[in-house]
Amino acid sequence: MNFDLTDLRLFVAAAEHRNLTRAAQQQHLSLAAASARIKAMEARAGVPLLARQARGVSLLPAGEAVLHHARLVLHQAERLRTDLLDYGDGSRGHVRVFANTTAVTDFLPGVLAAWLATNPGYSVDLREKPNPEIARDVVEGRADLGIVAGRVDTLGLTAIHFSTDQLVLAVPRGHRLARRRRIAFADTLDEPHVGMHAGSTLQAFLGQITERLGRPLRLRVQLASFDAMCLMIGAGVGVGVVPESAASRHLDGAGLALVELTDEWRMRERQALVRSGEKLPAAPQDLLDRLLQHYHAQAGGAAC
Repeated sequence: MNFDLTDLRLFVAAAEHRNLTRAAQQQHLSLAAASARIKAMEARAGVPLLARQARGVSLLPAGEAVLHHARLVLHQAERLRTDLLDYGDGSRGHVRVFANTTAVTDFLPGVLAAWLATNPGYSVDLREKPNPEIARDVVEGRADLGIVAGRVDTLGLTAIHFSTDQLVLAVPRGHRLARRRRIAFADTLDEPHVGMHAGSTLQAFLGQITERLGRPLRLRVQLASFDAMCLMIGAGVGVGVVPESAASRHLDGAGLALVELTDEWRMRERQALVRSGEKLPAAPQDLLDRLLQHYHAQAGGAAC
């Protein structure tokens, strides 16, 4: 089966748009040329890949398999292009890391800074995404390494646990809830909340929780980092759910008190995700090793 990259790009576009006309336009092909390419792919494969319908196309089982492999091939082709460009401009490599809010705003900046300091020829594309999207992007080859917290579908992935954190309720030190040792998240919903920005993993997760509870979250202000949240909470603006690791940095200076949440989802298992059955390239593997060493050293220090 001799599929070229244009064939694969066209097929992925047709599958994603569910429309051959839009896929042809995206790939700068005439509809007749696009249709001929798809028919040639099906002839080479020996099975139909797309079901033609009045309003578009849909994937047949063989087409699902082609879509999966096409995405991987196109990802590898893009990696090849990027790596060659890196070598051409004097760089040595590029790593794509997709991570949740806590990772991006809390611990990855320090880990990445230390890694980049010892690998000056490399660059890192770090993107904040929701946990399910991270897992899907790693499986489909759009990311080399994923960092998630909590439950996530790991089919096709190897999940490497590296630390455990928990979500807590941060309140101003003089707040009435500061006297509580434990509290259910539902019992905080009458209070004004300080939250993360709308696109953050944590805020999306809490939105799902409140939707299940059938009660709204009274957000007074939304911010871009947990540090900013803690300072705002300490100033008396409201209460907020934050990772304990982030909040503990502000206990002395920001006027915070932390209250343990009783909800089961408060515990957050942090995991690094890589594709199963594939050996990571040297740069992503080295970065993963640095992350694991960072938390191994922290655990050793805590034990001492």
